[in-house]
Amino acid sequence: MLPIRSFSPADPLFLAILDRGADLEADIGGRAAEIVGIVRRRGGPGLLECVRRFDADLPDLDSLRVSGDEIAAARGRADREFMDSVARAGENIGRFHARQLRRGYVHDDGDGVILARRVLPLARVGIYCPAGTAPLFSSLLMNAIPARLAGVPEIAAAIPPRPDGSVSPRLLAVADWLGLTEIYRMGGAHAIAALAYGAGPVRRVDKITGPGNAYVAAAKRLVFGTVGVDFPAGPSELVILADSGANPDFVAADLLSQVEHGSGREAGVVLTDSVELAKAAAAAAERRLDGLARAGAARLALSRYGAIFVAESIEQALDASNLLAPEHLEIMTREPRKLLGGVLNAGAVFLGPWSSEPVGDYFAGGNHVLPTCGAARFSSGLGVADFQKEMTVMEYSRERLSRTRTDIVRLAEAEGLTAHAEAIKARFAAPPEPEPEPESLPGADF
Repeated sequence: MLPIRSFSPADPLFLAILDRGADLEADIGGRAAEIVGIVRRRGGPGLLECVRRFDADLPDLDSLRVSGDEIAAARGRADREFMDSVARAGENIGRFHARQLRRGYVHDDGDGVILARRVLPLARVGIYCPAGTAPLFSSLLMNAIPARLAGVPEIAAAIPPRPDGSVSPRLLAVADWLGLTEIYRMGGAHAIAALAYGAGPVRRVDKITGPGNAYVAAAKRLVFGTVGVDFPAGPSELVILADSGANPDFVAADLLSQVEHGSGREAGVVLTDSVELAKAAAAAAERRLDGLARAGAARLALSRYGAIFVAESIEQALDASNLLAPEHLEIMTREPRKLLGGVLNAGAVFLGPWSSEPVGDYFAGGNHVLPTCGAARFSSGLGVADFQKEMTVMEYSRERLSRTRTDIVRLAEAEGLTAHAEAIKARFAAPPEPEPEPESLPGADF
C-alpha cells in the first residue's frame, strides 16, 4: 500500500522524490556517450551496427527508412474510429497551439534608423517518438503539429521498430495523417546521434524534440550545442493536490495513470490536508492496482517514488508541490481555481475532478511534452516557439551614428576593445559619402 506520511520537507522519501532526476543508473551517461560516439565517428555503418544491436536485425542502411508503401498500407488498414479520434485530438491540439504563433515587428526609430525582429521557422527538425514499451502515437501529434504551425519545411521522425523490424501500424497511420513522410526505424541514443550528426540516409537536423528513455535523455545532453534540443525529459510524474472533498477513487485512478509507463522510475504523489482522504485514496489505489495490465511496472514505481503526504494545511501542501515542480499537477479541491495563483512551478495544471491528466495526454489540446524532475522551475512545455528562431535586424543611419558615436566608443574603450572603437571612428575619418535612399522593409518578412 502507498505509504502515508506526515509532510516534512526533510522527509527522506520526499527528498528522494525531489532528487529523482539524479537517481539514475550511474553508467547510463557513459554508455550513451559510447553509443553516440560510434555513430558520430563511423556514420552509417556505426548507426546500422547500433540498430542491429539495440533495435532489430535490419538487412542494410536503406531499410532504415520506412517506405511510402508501408506508410500508405498502415493508413489503409487503420481503424476508422481510431483515426476519427486522432483527427479530433489533432484539431484540438492545432487550435491550442495556433494561438502561440509569434510575429516579428519593425520599429522606425527616427533618423533613418530601423530596428526589427524577424521570426523564422527552423529549417529541419527531428522528432523522437517512443515506442519501446508502448507505441506513443500521441507524441507524434504533440511534436509534429506545433512544428507544422511554425512553418518547419522538413520533419524527420525516429521511431524504434519492433523486434521484427516493423514499425507499429498505428504510429505509421498517425504519421501519414500528419503528412510525415521521412520516418526512420531507429531508437535510443543512436537515433539521437544520427539526427544530430547525420548518418547513412539520415541527414542532420537543426533541433531534436520528443520524449524518450534515459538513454535518449542522456544523448540529448551530449549532442546539445551541435543541435538544439527541447529538454532531456525524464520519467513521468504526477502530483495530486487534494482536500477532504476529493473523490478518493478519482485520486487513486489518476495516480496510477502516470506510474504505468514502464521505467519503474515514474513518480506518483498525493499532497493533502486530510488523513481520511489519504487513507481512502491509498486503499483505492491498492484495489485498482491488481486490475492494471501494467501492474508490475506501476508497483515498482510506487515502491520507489509513490507516497501520500499529509500536510498541516492545503497551503503547506501547495508549497510542497512548488518544491517538487511536477510535470503534471492535478488540483482536486473544493475551489481549485483559487489555488491556481499560488502554483509557481508545474509543467501543466489540471483543475477539478473532471480534468483527469490523460485528458491532457491525448485530447484537450495542450502539449504533453513537459519538463520533468523539477525542471518546471525554469522550463516550459513544448510549443510552437520551440520550432522557431528570432533574428534581430538593425539599420543605422550616418546621422544617428554621428550623434551616438561618442557613447559607443567610450563603452568599447572601457572594455579594452579598441578595435571595436576604431570601427566606429573609421566612419568619420573621411568626408561622408552620399547615402542611398533607404528601402522599405516588407513587414511580412518579420
